[in-house]
Amino acid sequence: MTLVRTPMTEELADDLGHARRRWTTVVWLAGLGAVLIGVVVCACGIGPVTVPPSTVARIVGHHLVGIPGGQDWTAAQDAIVWRVRVPRVLLGALAGAGLAVSGAVLQTVVRNVLADPHILGVTSGASTGAALSLLFGVTAGGGMLSGSAFLGALIATVLLFAVASSNGHLTSLRLLLGGVTIGYIFSAATSFLIFASDSPEGARAVLFWLLGSLGSAAWPAVAATTVAVLGCTAALFLMATRLDALAVGDDTARTLGFAPQHWRVAALLVVSLCVGAVVAVAGAIGFVGLIVPHAGRLLAGGTHRRLLPASALLGAIFLVIADVVARTAFSPRELPLGIVTAVVGAPLLLILIRRFRNPVA
Repeated sequence: MTLVRTPMTEELADDLGHARRRWTTVVWLAGLGAVLIGVVVCACGIGPVTVPPSTVARIVGHHLVGIPGGQDWTAAQDAIVWRVRVPRVLLGALAGAGLAVSGAVLQTVVRNVLADPHILGVTSGASTGAALSLLFGVTAGGGMLSGSAFLGALIATVLLFAVASSNGHLTSLRLLLGGVTIGYIFSAATSFLIFASDSPEGARAVLFWLLGSLGSAAWPAVAATTVAVLGCTAALFLMATRLDALAVGDDTARTLGFAPQHWRVAALLVVSLCVGAVVAVAGAIGFVGLIVPHAGRLLAGGTHRRLLPASALLGAIFLVIADVVARTAFSPRELPLGIVTAVVGAPLLLILIRRFRNPVA
């Protein structure tokens, strides 16, 4: 029996297709959420002193909700898990999620599949602020390294918009070129600060920070990063429909009644805030915002309402695992986190280059 295709049957088929894709995405997101929880619990127990996952779960539950019952763990285990590893693992998950979401949005706004948070120059600006703090004691934000780094990221963002919108029209190409230019300027400034410093230890600290590290994680940094990353992700999620229109093109956005320049500026402001907050506490971590969004598209598709949550979960999982490798591969010495992400990300980048012969949309 042959089914005759009519407008009604085609509409029904489309509805069934959308429902199937929606449920597939829900299953993927639920699975990634479960994997993230498992990875976080296991990561909190891995280190020079191994703590079983069940003990980690009981310690965390005891501190969060005061689970009653006998405490069968030692004071040392409690301090290691709750004061050292849990803040570090949570900060890694937040940083990975923030960088991945920022990368996904940037690839849409700039319309370049090889774009990542570094392309804005925000990372380089934060690095210059951190170098000033570490080498010369120039601090901001309560005298903390993170405050100086965030101020540098903010200055880089202001300069980017000043350069990219010099003639009153903000385009993808102008943003791309402006971000690259700002990045080179601040990278040169950071290199000069290292050269001008007479502190070998300070220069080593700056170089380690430039490659990313979660070694200074603490609960105040986790709280501030949580507010920044979750707030920025929620704001970008609310822009999902506009981002879908920008992904197709400015003409399509105007046809749908969206002002592409207005929403491009809004998205970039949110992304800059998110990247600045992450880099200020974790350093310059590369490849997460470049590679993870492409994996998110493979799992959830290109619609931003599905892409952003998938990218956030994948980025969090990836960076937590990378941090475990960084702090255990050459224990007791710790690898800069950027080295681990580069070892994984560089081969994937080569695959992307071979796949996309013309990376500029």
